[in-house]
Amino acid sequence: MGNTLHSVSEYVSYIATETTWIETKAIQQLQTTANLPDMVSVVGMPDLHPGRGYPIGAAFFSTKRFYPALVGNDIGCGMSLFQTEIKKSKLNLDKLEKQLSEMSDVASFHWLEENVPEQMKSHDFMASLSSIGGGNHFAEFQVVDEILDPQRFEQSGLNKQKLLLLVHSGSRGLGQSILRQHIEQHNHLGLDEQSDEAKYYLQAHQDALNFAQLNRQLIGLRMMQQAKTIGELSLDINHNLVEASTFNGIKGWLHRKGATPSDRGFVIIPGSRGDYSYLVAPHATEVSLNSLAHGAGRKWMRTECKGRLSHRYTPAQLSRTAFGSRVICANKQLIYEEAPQSYKSIDTVIESMVNIGIIQVVARLKPVVTYKTSGDC
Repeated sequence: MGNTLHSVSEYVSYIATETTWIETKAIQQLQTTANLPDMVSVVGMPDLHPGRGYPIGAAFFSTKRFYPALVGNDIGCGMSLFQTEIKKSKLNLDKLEKQLSEMSDVASFHWLEENVPEQMKSHDFMASLSSIGGGNHFAEFQVVDEILDPQRFEQSGLNKQKLLLLVHSGSRGLGQSILRQHIEQHNHLGLDEQSDEAKYYLQAHQDALNFAQLNRQLIGLRMMQQAKTIGELSLDINHNLVEASTFNGIKGWLHRKGATPSDRGFVIIPGSRGDYSYLVAPHATEVSLNSLAHGAGRKWMRTECKGRLSHRYTPAQLSRTAFGSRVICANKQLIYEEAPQSYKSIDTVIESMVNIGIIQVVARLKPVVTYKTSGDC
């Protein structure tokens, strides 16, 4: 593990190489979280960065009590990977960009009526289904750039000759409403696992997980229809959730806030919109609380991105990347906030996890077209 696993205290650690950008504030937030009642262990991933009170890119294990505030407002936020039928050799980048640019951020009522499962049509947040949302959410067509583990790549079932579609989104306003209601009633005190309030939250939490998963599937369907192709869901994973778990023989609650499960098989670790993503085979271990980084992780706060970049790049320039890929983002503020420069290098994040032995890199994926928003979020 070398200098990759850093122990902050008896209950707090984080995973990072010497070249991985980790802010002091994020480490302080790890320590603050570790001081919550009944908290047993806190681990920061190499994409660790400060959040609103609690760090993002971390896993937290508690007993007897769990903390909805640690999961946050986007319960079920995660990623789905689709194998499409678009052949890499036949790709017309201008055409694909034009097709996707013409897609609205929100589906029509008619489309939803045709594609949303019957049991979800009465859901209070049905109108949000198939919408990506703002922030760091996106849908991205990718190509397999390099295969590093041919045997495992074959096991993944992916086709290197065809484009992949990676969708990153969550439960939209549903998760926000669940968290708001919880905070109004319980502040940040958490919930006794035996209480009726805990049971009620876990039911709402499961609804949000189901909603988020369906949302990603519908985003993928709309994107593929817009690109006039079809495809199949290959992977789906959540990285904002709480679940019953056991570590070192102790039963408790594992919270993930921007952390990818390492006990569910193959996962994608994405970079920024101008960087590679990686298909990896995880190795579950208690050292990392069965968790991995969920992306590159922010380097700059959103409020400072435009000031740092607007004198160097126009929004039009940021819609093109060093890879020659395209970014569709009509929101001029968001395109600065989500610029590749505002994120850590994905390679240092991957290197950190390889060094500590929690992943095996299977393939490197390169962006082709990234869809953020065709208008204001």
